[in-house]
Amino acid sequence: MVPEAEIRTYYDKPILKQPVWKWFIPAYFFTGGLAAGSAMLAAGARLRGDRRLARQSRTVALGALGVSTALLIKDLGRPGRFSHMLRVLKPTSPMSVGSWVLGAFGTAAAAGAASDLLDVLPGIGAVADTAAGVIAPVMATYTAVLLADTAVPAWHEARHELPFVFAASAAASAGGIAVALTPPSEAGPARRILAAGAVTELAAVEALHRRLGTELGETYEKGVAGKLGNWSRALTGLGALTAVTAGRRVRSLAVAGGLATAAGGALLRFAVFEAGKASARDPKYVVGPQRREL
Repeated sequence: MVPEAEIRTYYDKPILKQPVWKWFIPAYFFTGGLAAGSAMLAAGARLRGDRRLARQSRTVALGALGVSTALLIKDLGRPGRFSHMLRVLKPTSPMSVGSWVLGAFGTAAAAGAASDLLDVLPGIGAVADTAAGVIAPVMATYTAVLLADTAVPAWHEARHELPFVFAASAAASAGGIAVALTPPSEAGPARRILAAGAVTELAAVEALHRRLGTELGETYEKGVAGKLGNWSRALTGLGALTAVTAGRRVRSLAVAGGLATAAGGALLRFAVFEAGKASARDPKYVVGPQRREL
């Protein structure tokens, strides 16, 4: 048997075509996750009666959603292509389901924010906040399912962990932005969300690396993906620690820690994206998992 490290293809061409997505897509993954995490935070703050945190989180969710939609349209090429995806709902297609989730989430988030900012129809605003909070977990994770549903080895083989990674990162990033925008004396709920999300994110990333093993796991640990991943873990860990401890007393440290955590979440999406590209380039990552299954 030919060692996997020496696997070659005709004319040394890759077995799989590399993803053609540009940087817009990992940025879209991050902003969509931030919007989802902020919507959940807003819904929870409304239930607690924390109007300031709820309003602030709604605004962040709506802003992140606007950026996310713009990035998606940029990748699609023209706005009409997004509306075309809403013509049919295919439950077996993550892209089709994701399009409908994005549309439903955006409608609910916009209605909740409009009700609050215009101070009208509070009942509809409450329903919209609740709807956005309920849809948010799907909004935060459907992009992970979309990646895992491809033949790209680094994404497909990580299908069990990626949804947890993306969901935890969405919560940590939303908590980080909320901590940065809220006075420390009022940021207790945001700090708790940040801490829980960051710990879960780091644990899920570690589980992903361990399950993929040495061979396929190196796509996340070497090259551009490795560097981005190292920076992501460092910013998430140190940012969360700073925001949760020193940030309780010093506003500037809370801001720095919160923004660092969110930056770590952004770099995480780019690390996953680059790992997928690297695994599609080298035939050994495609053939290796297939041989082990046989």
